[in-house]
Amino acid sequence: MSHPLFSPFKIRSVEFTNHIGVSPMCQYSSEDGFATDWHLVHLGARAQGGAGLVIAEASAVLPEGRITPADLGIWKDAHIPALERIVRFLHEQGARAGIQLAHAGRKASTLPPAKGTGVVLPSQGGWEPVAPSAIPFDSDYATPRALDQAGIDAVIDGFRQAARRALKAGFDLVEIHAAHGYLIHEFLSPLSNQRTDTYGGSFQNRVRLMLQVAEAVRAVWPESLPLFVRISATDWADGGWTADESVELARLLKKRGVDLIDTSSGALVPHARIPVAPGYQVPLASRIRREAQIATAAVGLITDPAQANSIIQNGDADLVLLAREMLRDPYWAVHAAATLADTASWPVQYLRAAPHHSAPRRPVERPER
Repeated sequence: MSHPLFSPFKIRSVEFTNHIGVSPMCQYSSEDGFATDWHLVHLGARAQGGAGLVIAEASAVLPEGRITPADLGIWKDAHIPALERIVRFLHEQGARAGIQLAHAGRKASTLPPAKGTGVVLPSQGGWEPVAPSAIPFDSDYATPRALDQAGIDAVIDGFRQAARRALKAGFDLVEIHAAHGYLIHEFLSPLSNQRTDTYGGSFQNRVRLMLQVAEAVRAVWPESLPLFVRISATDWADGGWTADESVELARLLKKRGVDLIDTSSGALVPHARIPVAPGYQVPLASRIRREAQIATAAVGLITDPAQANSIIQNGDADLVLLAREMLRDPYWAVHAAATLADTASWPVQYLRAAPHHSAPRRPVERPER
Protein backbone atom coordinates (compact mmCIF):
# COMPACT_ATOMS: atom_id res chain seq x y z
CA MET A 1 0.00 0.00 0.00
CA SER A 2 1.31 3.43 -0.93
CA HIS A 3 0.61 6.30 1.46
CA PRO A 4 0.47 9.96 0.40
CA LEU A 5 3.42 10.74 2.69
CA PHE A 6 5.62 8.46 0.58
CA SER A 7 4.40 9.47 -2.85
CA PRO A 8 6.75 11.48 -5.10
CA PHE A 9 5.92 15.08 -5.98
CA LYS A 10 7.44 17.90 -7.95
CA ILE A 11 7.98 21.65 -7.57
CA ARG A 12 9.19 23.31 -10.76
CA SER A 13 11.84 20.93 -12.14
CA VAL A 14 12.73 19.38 -8.79
CA GLU A 15 11.19 16.01 -7.94
CA PHE A 16 11.12 14.77 -4.35
CA THR A 17 10.91 11.07 -3.50
CA ASN A 18 8.47 11.73 -0.65
CA HIS A 19 6.82 14.51 1.35
CA ILE A 20 9.22 14.29 4.31
CA GLY A 21 11.78 16.99 4.94
CA VAL A 22 14.40 17.84 7.54
CA SER A 23 13.72 21.28 8.94
CA PRO A 24 16.68 23.68 9.11
CA MET A 25 18.18 23.43 12.60
CA CYS A 26 21.11 25.49 13.87
CA GLN A 27 24.07 23.36 14.95
CA TYR A 28 26.29 26.14 16.34
CA SER A 29 29.31 24.25 15.05
CA SER A 30 30.97 26.70 12.67
CA GLU A 31 33.94 29.01 12.85
CA ASP A 32 33.83 32.09 10.63
CA GLY A 33 30.73 30.60 9.02
CA PHE A 34 32.40 27.53 7.51
CA ALA A 35 30.59 24.18 7.28
CA THR A 36 32.50 21.36 8.96
CA ASP A 37 32.55 17.57 9.08
CA TRP A 38 29.81 17.85 11.71
CA HIS A 39 27.47 19.39 9.15
CA LEU A 40 28.32 16.71 6.61
CA VAL A 41 27.56 13.89 9.06
CA HIS A 42 24.52 15.58 10.61
CA LEU A 43 22.81 16.40 7.31
CA GLY A 44 24.07 13.31 5.54
CA ALA A 45 22.65 10.97 8.18
CA ARG A 46 19.15 12.37 7.67
CA ALA A 47 19.47 11.89 3.92
CA GLN A 48 20.58 8.30 4.54
CA GLY A 49 17.52 7.98 6.77
CA GLY A 50 15.11 8.44 3.88
CA ALA A 51 14.07 12.11 4.00
CA GLY A 52 13.18 13.42 0.55
CA LEU A 53 14.45 16.90 1.41
CA VAL A 54 17.22 18.01 3.75
CA ILE A 55 17.48 21.75 4.46
CA ALA A 56 20.73 23.09 5.89
CA GLU A 57 20.43 25.39 8.86
CA ALA A 58 20.00 29.17 8.91
CA SER A 59 23.05 30.45 7.05
CA ALA A 60 23.95 34.07 7.58
CA VAL A 61 23.97 36.20 4.45
CA LEU A 62 26.18 38.77 6.22
CA PRO A 63 28.58 38.18 9.13
CA GLU A 64 26.49 40.44 11.38
CA GLY A 65 23.46 38.34 10.45
CA ARG A 66 24.59 35.40 12.60
CA ILE A 67 22.67 34.55 15.75
CA THR A 68 25.93 33.47 17.39
CA PRO A 69 29.61 33.49 16.37
CA ALA A 70 29.25 29.71 15.80
CA ASP A 71 26.56 30.00 13.10
CA LEU A 72 26.85 28.68 9.57
CA GLY A 73 27.48 31.34 6.92
CA ILE A 74 27.16 31.93 3.22
CA TRP A 75 28.39 35.52 3.04
CA LYS A 76 31.59 34.84 1.10
CA ASP A 77 32.69 32.64 -1.78
CA ALA A 78 35.12 30.77 0.46
CA HIS A 79 32.10 29.10 2.11
CA ILE A 80 31.06 27.39 -1.14
CA PRO A 81 33.39 24.34 -1.33
CA ALA A 82 32.42 22.86 2.05
CA LEU A 83 28.72 23.33 1.23
CA GLU A 84 29.20 21.79 -2.19
CA ARG A 85 30.69 18.69 -0.58
CA ILE A 86 27.58 18.31 1.61
CA VAL A 87 25.21 18.78 -1.33
CA ARG A 88 27.05 16.13 -3.30
CA PHE A 89 26.62 13.60 -0.49
CA LEU A 90 22.93 14.43 0.00
CA HIS A 91 22.33 13.82 -3.70
CA GLU A 92 24.17 10.51 -3.54
CA GLN A 93 21.66 9.40 -0.89
CA GLY A 94 18.67 10.31 -3.05
CA ALA A 95 17.69 13.47 -1.16
CA ARG A 96 17.14 16.96 -2.43
CA ALA A 97 19.28 19.64 -0.81
CA GLY A 98 18.08 23.00 0.44
CA ILE A 99 19.63 25.82 2.44
CA GLN A 100 18.01 28.52 4.54
CA LEU A 101 19.27 32.07 3.94
CA ALA A 102 19.03 34.16 7.09
CA HIS A 103 19.75 37.37 8.97
CA ALA A 104 19.25 37.33 12.74
CA GLY A 105 18.53 41.04 13.15
CA ARG A 106 18.15 42.07 16.78
CA LYS A 107 18.69 38.49 17.97
CA ALA A 108 22.29 38.50 16.72
CA SER A 109 25.60 38.37 18.62
CA THR A 110 24.46 36.03 21.39
CA LEU A 111 26.06 32.99 22.98
CA PRO A 112 25.53 29.53 21.47
CA PRO A 113 22.94 27.69 23.62
CA ALA A 114 25.49 25.19 24.95
CA LYS A 115 27.48 28.09 26.42
CA GLY A 116 24.56 29.73 28.19
CA THR A 117 22.60 32.88 27.45
CA GLY A 118 23.48 36.50 26.96
CA VAL A 119 25.12 38.92 24.59
CA VAL A 120 28.54 38.46 23.02
CA LEU A 121 30.12 41.90 23.25
CA PRO A 122 32.30 43.34 20.45
CA SER A 123 35.28 43.04 22.79
CA GLN A 124 34.52 39.30 23.02
CA GLY A 125 34.23 38.75 19.27
CA GLY A 126 30.66 39.93 18.93
CA TRP A 127 29.14 42.83 16.98
CA GLU A 128 26.35 45.40 17.06
CA PRO A 129 22.98 43.91 16.05
CA VAL A 130 20.73 45.73 13.60
CA ALA A 131 16.95 45.87 13.33
CA PRO A 132 14.10 47.92 11.87
CA SER A 133 13.89 49.86 15.14
CA ALA A 134 16.13 50.26 18.18
CA ILE A 135 14.08 47.88 20.32
CA PRO A 136 15.81 44.92 22.03
CA PHE A 137 14.22 41.47 21.97
CA ASP A 138 14.42 41.20 25.77
CA SER A 139 16.20 42.71 28.75
CA ASP A 140 19.28 40.51 28.35
CA TYR A 141 19.68 41.29 24.63
CA ALA A 142 21.58 44.22 23.12
CA THR A 143 19.70 47.26 21.88
CA PRO A 144 20.03 47.06 18.09
CA ARG A 145 20.90 49.86 15.73
CA ALA A 146 18.02 50.86 13.46
CA LEU A 147 18.94 50.23 9.83
CA ASP A 148 19.16 53.19 7.47
CA GLN A 149 18.49 52.85 3.75
CA ALA A 150 22.10 51.95 2.99
CA GLY A 151 21.90 49.19 5.58
CA ILE A 152 18.64 47.87 4.15
CA ASP A 153 20.14 47.87 0.66
CA ALA A 154 23.14 45.91 1.98
CA VAL A 155 20.80 43.30 3.52
CA ILE A 156 18.92 42.86 0.24
CA ASP A 157 22.17 42.47 -1.66
CA GLY A 158 23.40 40.05 0.99
CA PHE A 159 20.46 37.75 0.29
CA ARG A 160 20.99 38.13 -3.46
CA GLN A 161 24.66 37.20 -3.28
CA ALA A 162 23.96 34.34 -0.88
CA ALA A 163 21.51 32.86 -3.38
CA ARG A 164 24.20 33.04 -6.07
CA ARG A 165 26.56 31.12 -3.80
CA ALA A 166 23.90 28.53 -2.97
CA LEU A 167 23.48 27.91 -6.68
CA LYS A 168 27.22 27.48 -7.15
CA ALA A 169 27.22 24.98 -4.29
CA GLY A 170 24.57 22.93 -6.11
CA PHE A 171 21.55 23.35 -3.85
CA ASP A 172 18.18 22.40 -5.34
CA LEU A 173 16.27 25.09 -3.46
CA VAL A 174 16.76 28.04 -1.15
CA GLU A 175 14.53 29.15 1.68
CA ILE A 176 14.40 32.76 2.87
CA HIS A 177 14.10 32.92 6.65
CA ALA A 178 11.40 35.43 7.54
CA ALA A 179 10.27 33.85 10.81
CA HIS A 180 11.13 33.39 14.49
CA GLY A 181 11.83 37.01 15.33
CA TYR A 182 14.78 37.43 12.99
CA LEU A 183 15.36 40.45 10.78
CA ILE A 184 12.71 40.09 8.07
CA HIS A 185 10.11 39.02 10.64
CA GLU A 186 11.07 42.07 12.71
CA PHE A 187 10.15 44.28 9.76
CA LEU A 188 6.83 42.45 9.30
CA SER A 189 5.56 42.85 12.86
CA PRO A 190 4.40 46.18 14.31
CA LEU A 191 5.66 45.00 17.70
CA SER A 192 9.26 45.29 16.51
CA ASN A 193 8.87 47.72 13.62
CA GLN A 194 8.07 51.27 14.71
CA ARG A 195 9.55 53.01 11.69
CA THR A 196 7.86 56.02 10.14
CA ASP A 197 9.43 55.74 6.68
CA THR A 198 8.42 53.53 3.75
CA TYR A 199 9.41 50.39 5.70
CA GLY A 200 7.08 50.96 8.66
CA GLY A 201 3.49 51.60 9.60
CA SER A 202 1.10 50.11 7.06
CA PHE A 203 1.01 46.48 6.00
CA GLN A 204 2.31 47.49 2.56
CA ASN A 205 5.30 49.21 4.14
CA ARG A 206 6.08 46.46 6.67
CA VAL A 207 6.17 43.76 3.97
CA ARG A 208 8.36 45.87 1.68
CA LEU A 209 11.69 44.36 2.76
CA MET A 210 10.31 40.82 2.53
CA LEU A 211 9.12 41.42 -1.03
CA GLN A 212 12.36 43.13 -2.06
CA VAL A 213 14.40 40.22 -0.71
CA ALA A 214 12.17 37.70 -2.50
CA GLU A 215 12.51 39.63 -5.77
CA ALA A 216 16.29 39.90 -5.39
CA VAL A 217 16.68 36.18 -4.74
CA ARG A 218 14.29 35.11 -7.47
CA ALA A 219 16.16 37.34 -9.95
CA VAL A 220 19.34 35.27 -9.53
CA TRP A 221 17.78 31.91 -8.66
CA PRO A 222 16.96 29.86 -11.79
CA GLU A 223 13.32 29.67 -12.86
CA SER A 224 13.67 25.88 -12.90
CA LEU A 225 14.40 25.71 -9.15
CA PRO A 226 12.05 26.20 -6.17
CA LEU A 227 12.08 29.15 -3.81
CA PHE A 228 10.68 28.73 -0.27
CA VAL A 229 9.95 31.32 2.42
CA ARG A 230 9.62 30.46 6.10
CA ILE A 231 7.29 32.74 8.04
CA SER A 232 5.90 32.96 11.53
CA ALA A 233 2.23 32.99 10.55
CA THR A 234 1.25 34.69 13.81
CA ASP A 235 3.12 36.33 16.66
CA TRP A 236 0.65 34.89 19.19
CA ALA A 237 0.69 38.35 20.80
CA ASP A 238 -1.73 41.28 20.88
CA GLY A 239 -0.89 43.93 18.32
CA GLY A 240 1.50 41.67 16.45
CA TRP A 241 1.65 39.99 13.04
CA THR A 242 -1.51 38.00 12.30
CA ALA A 243 -2.64 34.98 10.31
CA ASP A 244 -4.75 37.25 8.11
CA GLU A 245 -1.62 39.20 7.17
CA SER A 246 0.23 35.95 6.49
CA VAL A 247 -2.38 34.90 3.94
CA GLU A 248 -2.08 38.24 2.17
CA LEU A 249 1.73 38.11 2.27
CA ALA A 250 1.65 34.59 0.79
CA ARG A 251 -0.43 35.89 -2.12
CA LEU A 252 2.11 38.65 -2.75
CA LEU A 253 5.04 36.25 -2.53
CA LYS A 254 3.42 33.83 -4.97
CA LYS A 255 3.25 36.65 -7.53
CA ARG A 256 6.99 37.15 -7.06
CA GLY A 257 7.93 33.58 -7.81
CA VAL A 258 7.85 32.00 -4.35
CA ASP A 259 6.71 28.38 -4.55
CA LEU A 260 6.11 27.32 -0.95
CA ILE A 261 5.42 28.90 2.43
CA ASP A 262 7.15 27.07 5.28
CA THR A 263 4.61 27.83 8.00
CA SER A 264 5.90 28.25 11.53
CA SER A 265 4.86 30.78 14.19
CA GLY A 266 5.96 32.88 17.14
CA ALA A 267 9.38 33.80 18.56
CA LEU A 268 9.13 37.53 17.88
CA VAL A 269 8.51 38.52 21.51
CA PRO A 270 9.29 36.63 24.72
CA HIS A 271 5.78 37.09 26.19
CA ALA A 272 3.87 35.31 23.41
CA ARG A 273 1.08 32.97 24.52
CA ILE A 274 1.52 29.93 22.28
CA PRO A 275 -0.99 27.04 22.44
CA VAL A 276 1.66 24.37 22.02
CA ALA A 277 0.28 20.92 21.23
CA PRO A 278 0.96 18.21 18.62
CA GLY A 279 0.49 19.73 15.16
CA TYR A 280 -0.58 23.09 16.58
CA GLN A 281 0.73 25.00 13.53
CA VAL A 282 -0.85 22.73 10.91
CA PRO A 283 -4.09 24.78 10.72
CA LEU A 284 -2.00 27.82 9.80
CA ALA A 285 -0.32 25.95 6.94
CA SER A 286 -3.69 24.60 5.82
CA ARG A 287 -5.31 28.03 5.79
CA ILE A 288 -2.47 29.65 3.81
CA ARG A 289 -2.50 26.77 1.32
CA ARG A 290 -6.24 27.05 0.83
CA GLU A 291 -6.70 30.82 0.79
CA ALA A 292 -3.47 31.91 -0.95
CA GLN A 293 -3.41 28.94 -3.34
CA ILE A 294 0.24 28.24 -2.68
CA ALA A 295 2.08 25.14 -1.51
CA THR A 296 2.93 24.99 2.20
CA ALA A 297 5.08 23.02 4.62
CA ALA A 298 3.75 22.03 8.03
CA VAL A 299 6.14 22.13 11.00
CA GLY A 300 6.00 21.89 14.76
CA LEU A 301 5.48 18.88 17.07
CA ILE A 302 4.93 16.47 14.21
CA THR A 303 6.28 13.16 15.46
CA ASP A 304 3.91 10.33 14.54
CA PRO A 305 3.91 8.70 11.06
CA ALA A 306 0.11 8.51 10.92
CA GLN A 307 -0.10 12.17 11.94
CA ALA A 308 2.35 13.17 9.21
CA ASN A 309 0.58 11.07 6.59
CA SER A 310 -2.82 12.59 7.45
CA ILE A 311 -1.44 16.11 6.96
CA ILE A 312 -0.55 15.25 3.36
CA GLN A 313 -3.63 13.09 2.79
CA ASN A 314 -6.00 15.81 4.02
CA GLY A 315 -4.38 18.49 1.87
CA ASP A 316 -3.26 20.56 4.84
CA ALA A 317 0.27 20.91 3.46
CA ASP A 318 2.54 19.66 0.69
CA LEU A 319 5.55 18.92 2.87
CA VAL A 320 6.00 17.79 6.44
CA LEU A 321 9.21 19.17 7.95
CA LEU A 322 10.52 17.55 11.11
CA ALA A 323 13.06 19.09 13.46
CA ARG A 324 13.61 17.68 16.94
CA GLU A 325 12.14 14.33 15.94
CA MET A 326 14.85 14.09 13.28
CA LEU A 327 17.46 14.80 15.94
CA ARG A 328 16.09 11.94 18.00
CA ASP A 329 15.82 9.60 15.02
CA PRO A 330 17.77 10.37 11.82
CA TYR A 331 16.07 7.33 10.27
CA TRP A 332 12.58 8.56 11.04
CA ALA A 333 11.48 8.24 7.39
CA VAL A 334 12.37 4.57 6.98
CA HIS A 335 10.97 3.79 10.41
CA ALA A 336 7.76 5.65 9.51
CA ALA A 337 7.47 3.62 6.32
CA ALA A 338 7.77 0.42 8.32
CA THR A 339 5.09 1.63 10.76
CA LEU A 340 2.72 2.43 7.89
CA ALA A 341 3.58 -0.76 6.00
CA ASP A 342 4.96 1.36 3.17
CA THR A 343 8.36 1.39 1.52
CA ALA A 344 11.31 3.74 1.82
CA SER A 345 14.81 3.11 0.57
CA TRP A 346 17.50 2.11 3.02
CA PRO A 347 21.13 2.76 2.16
CA VAL A 348 22.41 -0.28 0.31
CA GLN A 349 25.14 -0.61 2.93
CA TYR A 350 22.49 -1.15 5.63
CA LEU A 351 20.09 -3.44 3.81
CA ARG A 352 20.98 -6.44 5.93
CA ALA A 353 19.45 -4.62 8.93
CA ALA A 354 16.28 -3.54 7.14
CA PRO A 355 12.98 -5.27 8.01
CA HIS A 356 12.63 -6.02 4.31
CA HIS A 357 15.00 -5.52 1.41
CA SER A 358 14.12 -2.34 -0.43
CA ALA A 359 15.65 -1.19 -3.68
CA PRO A 360 19.01 0.57 -3.30
CA ARG A 361 18.99 4.31 -3.68
CA ARG A 362 20.03 5.85 -6.93
CA PRO A 363 21.89 9.16 -7.06
CA VAL A 364 19.68 12.16 -7.65
CA GLU A 365 19.73 13.53 -11.16
CA ARG A 366 20.32 17.24 -11.02
CA PRO A 367 17.50 19.36 -12.48
CA GLU A 368 18.30 21.68 -15.32
CA ARG A 369 19.65 25.00 -14.18
